[in-house]
Amino acid sequence: PTHHPWVAHSAQIVDIRPEVPGVATYDLVFDNPDVAAAYRFKPGQFNMLYLPGFGESAISISSDPARLDLLSHTVRVAGNVTQALARKRVDDHITLRGPFGSSWPVEACCGKDVVLACGGIGLAPLRPAIYHILNHRGEYGRVILLYGARTPKDLLYPSEYDEWRGGGIEVEVTVDIGDDRWNGHVGVVPVLFYRLRLKPQQTAVMTCGPEIMMRFVVFEALARRVQPD
Repeated sequence: PTHHPWVAHSAQIVDIRPEVPGVATYDLVFDNPDVAAAYRFKPGQFNMLYLPGFGESAISISSDPARLDLLSHTVRVAGNVTQALARKRVDDHITLRGPFGSSWPVEACCGKDVVLACGGIGLAPLRPAIYHILNHRGEYGRVILLYGARTPKDLLYPSEYDEWRGGGIEVEVTVDIGDDRWNGHVGVVPVLFYRLRLKPQQTAVMTCGPEIMMRFVVFEALARRVQPD
């Protein structure tokens, strides 16, 4: 069956997981199994989540693209639509259209080393790329995730880092401000990138997060002679 991204479909919220303050992950299942069977997305794409009376909001898909039974969206409360979504409960229904947008070039990166540099909520749109790489780990060289947040309490998906490490991804996590129990890196993501030993000609970089962080990551990558494309 074919799936038309601009047609809206009803979906049920089957789980809500609070992640960090103001952020939760919503697991959605389409009400119509035929829609679920036809739906596919690429890492980095987003859906339009629609709540009647409030409007719709573009939210990145943060689940494994190989999973056909479930769609996850990690949402930060920012406006009317996301505030209305935050009042929803498990078993409630919302409507979604999608997927839309461009995607991370995971196929084009085959055979290369890959650095994923992200900050804060920017890990959510990159998480499907992480799953894709884990599902096809032999097709990539060295894979390094550099992830930073303001404090340890602001880190997304911490329970998954060891699983990602076990799948052959180097996970380096940093925070701007540590606490008594934090014994990891303190500082910003571009500093982690600066310290990395890379083979620039065979390295691809994907980055998502605050604009200033992305700008410095790009600056460091170009200074290291990583290819601009």
